[in-house]
Order: sequence, then C-alpha cells, then structure tokens
Amino acid sequence: MIQYGGDYNPEQWPLATRIEDVELMQQAGVTLVSVGIFSWAQLEPREGEHDFGWLDDVLDRLAAAGIKVALATATASPPPWLTRKHPEFLPVLADGTVLHPGGRQAYRVSSPAYRQYALRMTRTMAERYQDHPALALWHVDNELGCHVPHDYSDDAAAAFRRWLEARYGTVEALNAAWGTAFWSQRYDDFDEVLPPRSAPTYPNPTQQLDFARFSSDELLTHYRAMRDVLREVTPNIPITTNLMLSTGTKWMDYFSWADDLDVIANDHYTRASDPEAHVELAFSADLTRGVAGGDPWMLMEHSTSAVNWQPRNRSKRPGEMLRHSLTHVARGADAVMFFQWRQSAAGAEKFHSAMLPHAGTDTDVWRNTVELGAALRALSEVEGSRVRARAAIVFDYPAWWGTELDSHPSAAVTYPDRVLAHYRALWQRNVTVDIVPPSADLSGYALVVVPTLYLVSDADAANIAAAAAGGASVLVTYFSGIADEHDHIRLGGYPGAFRDLLGVRSEELWALQEGETVTLDDGTAADVWSEQMHLAPGTEAVRTFTDGDLAGWPALTRRRVGEGAAWYLATRLDADGLQRVTDDLIAEAGLTPGPEGVEAVRRSADDGRSWLFLVNHTDAAATVPVTGHELLRDEPARGRVVVPAGAVAVVREG
Repeated sequence: MIQYGGDYNPEQWPLATRIEDVELMQQAGVTLVSVGIFSWAQLEPREGEHDFGWLDDVLDRLAAAGIKVALATATASPPPWLTRKHPEFLPVLADGTVLHPGGRQAYRVSSPAYRQYALRMTRTMAERYQDHPALALWHVDNELGCHVPHDYSDDAAAAFRRWLEARYGTVEALNAAWGTAFWSQRYDDFDEVLPPRSAPTYPNPTQQLDFARFSSDELLTHYRAMRDVLREVTPNIPITTNLMLSTGTKWMDYFSWADDLDVIANDHYTRASDPEAHVELAFSADLTRGVAGGDPWMLMEHSTSAVNWQPRNRSKRPGEMLRHSLTHVARGADAVMFFQWRQSAAGAEKFHSAMLPHAGTDTDVWRNTVELGAALRALSEVEGSRVRARAAIVFDYPAWWGTELDSHPSAAVTYPDRVLAHYRALWQRNVTVDIVPPSADLSGYALVVVPTLYLVSDADAANIAAAAAGGASVLVTYFSGIADEHDHIRLGGYPGAFRDLLGVRSEELWALQEGETVTLDDGTAADVWSEQMHLAPGTEAVRTFTDGDLAGWPALTRRRVGEGAAWYLATRLDADGLQRVTDDLIAEAGLTPGPEGVEAVRRSADDGRSWLFLVNHTDAAATVPVTGHELLRDEPARGRVVVPAGAVAVVREG
C-alpha cells in the first residue's frame, strides 16, 4: 500500500469538525496522518501541567477508522511560557539580532537547557502513546533548520568550539586548516574562536565553511537526542524527521543525516514563478532517493494547490496535483502526504492550500484529493519497488557552501542552477538519474556528471577518476576541484584535483562580466566563465572559443581514460549547447533515451516486475509504445498507451 494523507492539526478545530474529519478522510482514502507537530502549547499549557484529553480522543478515533499516525514530538515550536521564562533560549543572527517568539522555531538547538525541555516533552509523548494502536511512525520536531539554519549565540559559540576541538584535536591543526597566517588570525586557544559573526570584511572562508558543517551537525545532534529517547521507549516504532531536499534548501548536509533516519521523509514545494517547476520537482525526488540510498522514501509534505509564502501564490492547474504526486511516486516515494488535511481558518498559513479547502467538498481541490486517493490504491502493487539508473549527477552540500562563499572570481558562479541545468538536459531525454554524493559507489554508472564540485577531498576525487577508468563517461564542469576540503587552493593550475584525470591545466580563470557572452565553434553561446587552458598529450579540444579574449582556446575537452572517458566543460553553455553536449555523452555512454513527449520513469521489483510511469506535462496527447497493463484505467495497454494532455499513465510491463 502506498500511504496517503497529510499533516493533521485537530487542535485548531472543535469536536464536531474533528468527527467530520475522520469521516472525510475515509472517503478520500487517507491511511496516514501526521499529528501533534505544533501542539506543545496545547499539550503543556503551563510548565509541568498537561492536557492530553483532546489528543487521546483524536488518536482513538483515527485508530477506530483504520488510519495510522505519524506522531510528532510536539517540539517544533516552544510554547510562550517557555521562551518568556528562558529568553536565553532565543536564536541570534550574525549581526546580534535576537529572533523573538511569535512565529515558529524560536529556539537555539545548542542550548543544553532548551534541549532538556525538548527531551522531556519527547519522553512524555513516547511514554503516553507507546502502546497506542494508531502509532506507526515517530515524526521528530519539524523541518529542522528551516528558519534558523545558523545560530550565532554564545551557546552556539561554545558548541562550535567543542565541535572544532573534536574535529582538529589541537589549535595548531585548526590554524593550519583555517590558514590563519593570513590577516593575523592565528589562535592560541580554542576559547578565542567565535562563529563567523558580522565582521568588518570577509570572514575567514574556512571558518565559514566549518561553521556551516557544525550547524548541520548540531541540528542532527538535536534530532539524535530526541530519537534516542524515542528508541529507548518504543524500540519497534520507526523514526524520521521531514527533510527539505530541493534546490532551495542549502544549509543541511542531508547525505550525512541519512543513516540516522529509519525512513527518509521529504517536504517539497514547487515555485509558481518557475515554468519548468516539474523538472525541479523531479530533481528533488531523485535527490531524496539518493539520500535514501535508493530505497523507497516518503513525501511528507507538498501542496494540493497554492502555498502562502511566495510573493505571488498560484493555484495548481487541472491535473497538476495528480502529476506532481505521481512524479514523486515514479521516482521512489511510497507515501504521498500534504500540508495539510484541513485548510486553517486562522494563522500565518491560512491561505496555504489543503486536502480539504475552505470552500469544502464541492470543490475541484476536494475532488482531486479523492481522485488521488483512488489512484494510489490502484498503484498499491508498486510499493517497495525501486528506481534503477545508469546515469548519476554528483551533488555535494559542502561544495555548494564553498562555491558560494564570498571573495571568489565571480559571484555569478552558483551551485544548484548548474546542477539543475545538467539534470534538465538528461531529463529532456528521459535518462533516469541518481543524485549521489562524491563518495558514492560510482562503479555501476555509464555516465557521471560532476557540476561545479569546487571543494573535493583527495579520496572523492580519486573515486570520480576511478569511475572513468572503469568505463564511465565522466563530465566535470568549470570551478571544480579548485580547493580541498579546507578550502585551500590546490596549487599547480586549475582544475586542481581533476587536472590529471582531465589532462588539462588552466593557468588563468577568466570570469566574464555581466551581460558578456562568448561563442564556441559550433555556434553555441556561453557566459559567466572561461579559462586559459592548456591540454596534455592525449586530450582533445572538442569545442573552442571563437571570440573574446580567449579566441582559439579550448572550451570543451575529452580524454580517454582506461575503459572510459573524462570530459571538461570550461564555460557555462546556453541550454541548446548544453543539450548537444549531453546528447553526445548519452550516446558515448550507450544510454537509450526514453520516449518523447512525456516524462518517463520506471520502477522495478526484485521479482522481475516493472512499472512504467508516463507523465504528460504538455497541452497535447502523447502516444507511447508499451506492452503491459495500464493500472490507472485497469485495462490492457494493447501495444501503446495514449497519455492525454496533462495526464498520467502507469503501465505494468510484461
């Protein structure tokens, strides 16, 4: 069964509405709801005084209806009495601004005293509901780091020092890693170190990088502390927290979190201003699967229609909710959930769409909710199957952080846009992609794309080189391999760590100015970046610059490496040019593009069964040759399936 449901906030509603909620959930086919996420103030209205009667009643009604619960620790926002009593718990920005209560997440995870309150509440929830028949999953806190990824308070400073001492051992090793001989930054004791608070000019780049690492780890430590309480009390109940895997969430290194979650859960929202939002959605789903190590995962939140937090919030068009939901399923989700079940009447998110909208059941949104529930029931046999890919994109959070530090050759060199551009070029050809960290096992891939991997360790660089030697076509793009994991430049010429693999050496980086473009010898336009690059014997120039300061210099190179090949792209190509290069790589890697006119993804089971998902994002019907049984219409495919405009088809193959 593919689980179906959403965040349920019964504390916002009277008893009569709660009774109606359960009845409507059954009509819609809801099987799982998240409960209690923001209920600390209702469950503990005054310190040490608890009111569980309403939650007991809600869980009992859900259990009686056969609906399971992902029960939260209720710690996502501290109640007003707690922050009034302990204002020292409040987080602090780099410039010293204190973030006050009135929104959510008004706490600092590095505060030992705050953590004790959170752990006490977690234990209270676990001990009360450990044997409740509705309990199926623990939901720890909520979107950790969403609003406060970095806290610069004194508590954070003390925790940062402890983290640095554990990482480096001695202050001498810290000085070496941070390059503190520059600008008289040498430290004599860990107690002298601060977070990278607002400074007269650029803070030490490695200090910034390590603070980002520490902040991600500190949020994870907070999760682990609550998880350990839950595991002690309820050892047989799986535990997760909702991640925010997308191109819009930068500061948590989710690959490093993966082993601590029993199931990977993700929240994802599209941008109304993005005409290709479905491509970013597909990327984020594949990234979630990558963090899950290829295992099935759960979509913990997305929206039925408009959200409330973008400058202009557009409602979803007919069929869009179903397409988005089933794209996540196609790419590995075994649960589809929304924020939220019933649209709020008050509060900051009252205009955020829900499964049951303000206007009630005589609405397109409600009909879409019921339709999706039926579709997921029809796809129940897909549960547990996996997506298998022969192409990979290397994605690394520290490289993202490092790429976008200050005082670099060009502020126009950013990270997720290039990752997504290369992903889009493969998506256009329906080549399924795994999104993996640079340390991943790359031996099974025929094509490996490495966009803007600015920071890279020796081990990870060797891992990527081994993929090429083993037979893969490997593409490395500009501003990769420049620095080691401490953000120290790799001397001897760019691209540093990949110089030998690629057989190239750049002596000068030529950042193009705003509005400046260059042309390649195939007519492709490029911008942002170029390099004065020399080629080693055996490396060929596939494309060259034909104008600008570097006319005649290589722009795209290729070198035979072992059983594979290593390519280097030294500029930012326009979409057409990047598509041509990607097509060449697909052909060289021996990959077969999927059908045209639809998004096509296949899930496969260990017993040999497979399911082909066909998602039509266009305004025209698409005909795709297939063999098998169409699940959503429950009829044989008869050699082909017609996917109407804006619709989805799923075929059990064979």
